Amino acid sequence: MPTITVRNIPVEVYEGLKRSANANHRSINGEIIVCIEQATGYRTVDPQATIANARQLREKTLEHRVTDDEFTQAKEAGRP
Repeated sequence: MPTITVRNIPVEVYEGLKRSANANHRSINGEIIVCIEQATGYRTVDPQATIANARQLREKTLEHRVTDDEFTQAKEAGRP
């Protein structure tokens, strides 16, 4: 895998990366990779991870079913 060295990073940028990495529970290197992916439009997609995530979300919401009528009412209530 290629390696990139970045020199002369402004202190404010570095501190911002540090805060962002901490908030996202990533290393600074991991945060930089995410920033580069976003800037270049590159994003790896793991279909199995996406499916597993969807299944976890479905499990969490099983007890909170919303009927079509409830959904329509909530939608209409939010309209001015």
